[in-house]
Amino acid sequence: MSALPAKPGLRHSVSEWYSNNHQLSETAQHERHVSNVIRQEGRSLRNETNCQTTWDERDTSRRLRDRTWDVARCKEALEACAQKVDQEMEALTLTKEQTEQALAATAVPLEVSSECLTLRDGRRGYELVVDPVDEQLKREVELIEKVQQVLQQHIDKSFEQLCVLQEARHQLTADLQNKMDALDIDMSCLSLTIKSPQISLKTNPTRIPSGSSTPQEWIQFSQYNMANAQEAMQVSYQMREEMSLTRAQLQNELDTQRRAAEFALRKRNHHEEQARDELEWQIKNTEDEMAEMESDIQGLDADLQAKTASLKLAHTRLENRTNRPGMDLCRDEVQHGLVNEIHQLEATNTALKQKLSEAQLSCPLRCSHSSLLILGTGF
Repeated sequence: MSALPAKPGLRHSVSEWYSNNHQLSETAQHERHVSNVIRQEGRSLRNETNCQTTWDERDTSRRLRDRTWDVARCKEALEACAQKVDQEMEALTLTKEQTEQALAATAVPLEVSSECLTLRDGRRGYELVVDPVDEQLKREVELIEKVQQVLQQHIDKSFEQLCVLQEARHQLTADLQNKMDALDIDMSCLSLTIKSPQISLKTNPTRIPSGSSTPQEWIQFSQYNMANAQEAMQVSYQMREEMSLTRAQLQNELDTQRRAAEFALRKRNHHEEQARDELEWQIKNTEDEMAEMESDIQGLDADLQAKTASLKLAHTRLENRTNRPGMDLCRDEVQHGLVNEIHQLEATNTALKQKLSEAQLSCPLRCSHSSLLILGTGF
């Protein structure tokens, strides 16, 4: 027995069929409308995002160009400041070398003045006097030592200032190198496009790197470095002016003192030459007087010898007349004359001997004084 066909499913009415078809049509129409709206919104969004992306890219490029211009201007300012620092360092180094040369130039005058004092200490006797030459030479030595101390202080200060300038130059160099690196990076970023092969997605590119600074801090940092360098250069300039002025003033003082010492020495030499001429004149007169005294001593001695012979004659005559006999032994005028002659000759001999003794005693004194005069002339 064959099986009966299965019963069809739930049957719908014609109205339900129309209603279902109408619903399907409305649903399809709604879906198409929604799709159309989405498509229109998508197209609008694409247009807006394309415009926004293009604008953002161009705005970013503009900002990069502005930033590179700012960095380039700042780099130029740093380079100009660094160049001025280099020039100031060269000028200060030159001034320092000139001051060192001035300090070295005082060594010989100091040795000369000290040697002069040492040599003058070798004077003997009454020539070892404290005269104006000694005073001027001692003042010159003290002044040179003071000048050396002042110049050395300036040299030390200039060396310290060179270190300050070097540190400022180092800060400028570091800042300048950072500006150059940043400029290279920004220029590289400016050259990138969407077709560049170097571009790629990065992990968290919007993060804020550690050590980041604000634009105000960025410009203030460079301004501080340049201001610090300007201040160091100003101090260096004032120091150079002060060193040049001090060198000129000290040189004038040294020249003035040198001329004063030379004048005192010339004046002293003139006085010594006058004293020497006076002593030489005294020596000549003393020697002449000694020669005359020697001649007079010889004359006195000759007269004494002659008077002794006359005395012998008178003694002999008087003694021989004592041998007269008898009444002829008369104390006549001859007798009285011989006695008076003997007394006169004895008095004369006594006077001659006394004067000869005085003359002989005065000769050693004159010789001694003449020796002192000769020593006084320095011969």
